[in-house]
Amino acid sequence: MAKIVFGMNLSLDGYADHEAFAPDPGLFRHWTEHVRGLAGSLYGRRIYEIMRYWDDDDPAWTAAEHDFAAAWRRMPKWVASRSLAAVGPNATLLSGDIGAAVRDLRAQHEGEIAVAGPDLAQSLGELGLVDEYRLYFHPVVLGRGTPFFAGPRPRLRLVASERIGAEVIRLTYVPA
Repeated sequence: MAKIVFGMNLSLDGYADHEAFAPDPGLFRHWTEHVRGLAGSLYGRRIYEIMRYWDDDDPAWTAAEHDFAAAWRRMPKWVASRSLAAVGPNATLLSGDIGAAVRDLRAQHEGEIAVAGPDLAQSLGELGLVDEYRLYFHPVVLGRGTPFFAGPRPRLRLVASERIGAEVIRLTYVPA
């Protein structure tokens, strides 16, 4: 049975904004290895459309960026959306009961399935389907943006902390 994990980069004040800060080389390698090891990723529409950036090669990319793109393309993706009619390569559209779909994915796969996007994570958390939360804190205060927790923070219990790269601390929580 797969474990459902929600993890994102965020500011010290709790905002997830991919344009406000970028991973250093160590954290970028961490994310590449993370994606490479996943059973798949579950996306909400908005974050999926942002991540589609990695579907097409860019000659200006570094070797590390090409490596991440290759890992991302190989990984199975499921996209929860009521508005999309189709999704890109190696992706499946989930348009019905998201809770039932995620329960099926969890039962059919082994390893970790990552949840991408605070709104989707909030919905799945309310259904009791998020097994672990990973908060990657950057030393930045934004004062605006998309909150990591899209609604009330669930009751959580800290199970691990780890420094990743030069400046990021990852805190890992499970539902309490």
